[in-house]
Amino acid sequence: MQFLKRTVVFLAIIVVVLYFSMPFVFKLWFPYYHKEIIGFYSKQYQLDPLFVAAIIRVESNFNTNAESARGAKGLMQLMPETARWITQQIKISFEEERLFEPEYNIQLGCWYLANLRQEFNYNNNLVLAAYNGGRGNVNKWIVMGIWQGEEEGIEKIPFRETREFVKRVNLTYQIYQNLYGE
Repeated sequence: MQFLKRTVVFLAIIVVVLYFSMPFVFKLWFPYYHKEIIGFYSKQYQLDPLFVAAIIRVESNFNTNAESARGAKGLMQLMPETARWITQQIKISFEEERLFEPEYNIQLGCWYLANLRQEFNYNNNLVLAAYNGGRGNVNKWIVMGIWQGEEEGIEKIPFRETREFVKRVNLTYQIYQNLYGE
């Protein structure tokens, strides 16, 4: 057991040293593809592009053809029903097959994030939880006093998948800020 603990500590030290001495290695693990598209729609919808990139990294690992078992599609893993609703709100045509196109997917995903940010008073934790677990569920948790979006209370999120999603995006966002922030 002692050997295992020392090995884990040793590996953690190596990762930290690599992170600070060779950030280009981490950029291979945490790429920033579609930077121009992300930048354009992030600016249009007043989002931090690195926050959007972190969501894409966690949702699809930048795989434009990603499709979940539940049917979420593309880079930002949009459900077709949600995407249809978004296109009605922004008055563009809905074409499900286009959800695999980076620009279309990122445009819809960024609009949706901005919409959630307004609803949840710019609290990124609540936005992420709603993005993954549904805005109705998050509103219910707030009303019932289960979770108000505080960082230290993420463990209170009733859905394990949503709880892990919020944690993973927050960590990935910090990494993106360190690697690509100005």
